[in-house]
Formats: sequence, structure tokens, C-alpha cells
Amino acid sequence: MAQLSPDLRSQVRSAEVFTTPPEIGVLEGSRFYKINGNYYIFVTRPANGQYILKSRSPFGPYELRQVLLDLPGPVAGGGVPHQGGLVDTQNGDWYYLAFIDAYPGGRIPALAPVSWTAGGWPELQLVDGAWGASYPLPDLPAPPRDVEPLTGVDTFEGTSLKPKWEWNHNPDTTKFAVDDGLALHTATVTDDLYAARNTLTHRIQGPTSTATVELDFSGMTDGDRAGLAILRDSSAWIGVTRAGGATRVVMTDGLTMDKDWNTTGTGTERAVAALPGGAGRIWLRAEADITPGAPGTATFSYSTDGTGFTPLGPAFSMHTNWQFFMGNRYAIFHYATRALGGSVTVARFELATP
Repeated sequence: MAQLSPDLRSQVRSAEVFTTPPEIGVLEGSRFYKINGNYYIFVTRPANGQYILKSRSPFGPYELRQVLLDLPGPVAGGGVPHQGGLVDTQNGDWYYLAFIDAYPGGRIPALAPVSWTAGGWPELQLVDGAWGASYPLPDLPAPPRDVEPLTGVDTFEGTSLKPKWEWNHNPDTTKFAVDDGLALHTATVTDDLYAARNTLTHRIQGPTSTATVELDFSGMTDGDRAGLAILRDSSAWIGVTRAGGATRVVMTDGLTMDKDWNTTGTGTERAVAALPGGAGRIWLRAEADITPGAPGTATFSYSTDGTGFTPLGPAFSMHTNWQFFMGNRYAIFHYATRALGGSVTVARFELATP
């Protein structure tokens, strides 16, 4: 614990205030609160427990209590709630907002009500000794803006991306534009999708969903690759390649990286189809099953008219381990293997669930 000077420019005191008992093991993810005159440190035992420390002084001494350990969670096939924080509403109600490991989709949030004992300790409101499958919706005022669902159609209207999109790297802002469509200009010369900048990602909706991209590839140049991927430390994609005057639609898997983010495989073409010489538009589709606890699979297909889709390549098996815990994502990419200068336009992205 550190105390700063009144002007916040120097440290005037520091001390170690707590050491985890060896029988508990590692505790991490500390969150610090002052609530009703008490100081609390909320700490996680990865990936199956939550503990809390309480003191009348930020410098201790602290008492330790277990909030949960190996508590059955609300998601079938998912893990134990953990790695979260205490939150309160404008009306004074308290909740524990936790993560649940639900691979291959990643971690998902879960919310449970909290009550406070007379001694100032938070206690979860359980249902039959477990995290409830559902609780009453918190009483909250209307949000400052409407929160759009992940599902639906995005035609990239306006001049900025919606909040649901995330770049895989810090983007080169000179190489993309949103203007009633998403224009992606090649920003990297590489044969490695993981090294390519301006790959735009979108969370997969579970337990199953389908992503479809309408792509105008007429501006691609020799050596370019563009398409739709299932992206994580093991990845696969369907897309358009242009080389030696030939334009093909390709399904590729075998893209891999190690735990230190080093690329260990740049992919193997598993299926190829020719595209008509005058074609400049294609619809690419990925269907993903990220049911928690099940072996995740994805399949790919394409269409030249937006109506009839042709499967391409074998089913892809997603990683379900905890490393790269952000989970698998849909990803739209365009990069060069020879020289910069090409471009594609994404006219439409649709995410649908059964």
C-alpha cells in the first residue's frame, strides 16, 4: 500500500499490508474500495475463488474472508465465477460482477446480488447453494444511450465504427475509412495474418451464430489477401486471394501462435475455388459453435450472389484452453504479401443467431 503526498507528486509512505496464507495459494486481481468507513481489497484465486480483506485503515491489519470457492456457476459447461468486482447502483443495491470462463467463446460476465452483514462483510445471495441461474433485473435509470445488440446488420453507416468493433492491433488510421461502408487499404506487407495491422474483430455470439460479410474486392492488387476469420491463437479463414492475375476464394487453417504471441504457423490452404473473371463482389460466411464446455467448431462458405452459399473446406476446431482467454472472435482482414496499394470495401456485416 502506498500513500502519496497532498500534491500527488511523491510517495510519503508504503508498506506491505497482507501476505496470502500458503494454504490458499496465489491471489491476484486486487480491487480496492472504501465503503462505509471500511477499507476492502477484493482478490481472486485463479480461476475458482474470490476472497476479500477488510480493515479500518488502508494500512491494516486486514482480516480475510472467502467470498466463494468452487461455487457452481450459472452457465452449463462454464467455469466458476471469479475475477470480478463489487458494484453498486444509484439506488444503493450492491452486486458482484464476475467473469465465467466459457471457452471457446471466452469469458462472459455474470451478476449476483450482494447483501452486507452487520459486521460489514459482503455476502452473495445464492440460490440452493449455487450462483443463481437468474436474478431480478437491477433497478437502474435509463442508460445515456441505447445499447445495441451484437446481432443484426451493420452497413457501416456514418463515418465511425460502432462500439462493438475492436482492432486486433492499434490501427493505422490512414489505411481505413468508414463512409457508408468500410474501406480497408493494405497496411502491412506480410504472409502472417497475426502480424497484419487493421484486422477488425467482433465478438462471437453464443452458443451458435453466423457471420456474413459482403466484400467488394475489385480494388485488390497482386499478392493481396482479404476475408473473414475465426481468430485466436489457432485460427482459420475464408477469403479472396489475388496472385498472378488469378483471383480465388480460399479456405485456410493452421494459423497458430505460442503463449508469447510468436507466430508458429502461417496457415495451409485446405480448399480453393476459382472466381469468375469479371467478379468483384463476394459474400463470405463463418458459422461458429462456441457452446461452453463443448469442442468449438466453425465452418466456412461463400456466395457470388448473396443467396446461395457453397461450403468450402473442412470444419475448423477452435481452441478451448484458458490461454488467450479473450476467446475466439470473428475478424475481417485485408493485407498485402507483396506491396501496399490495394483496397477492399466491406459493404455489410451481419451477425445472426438461430
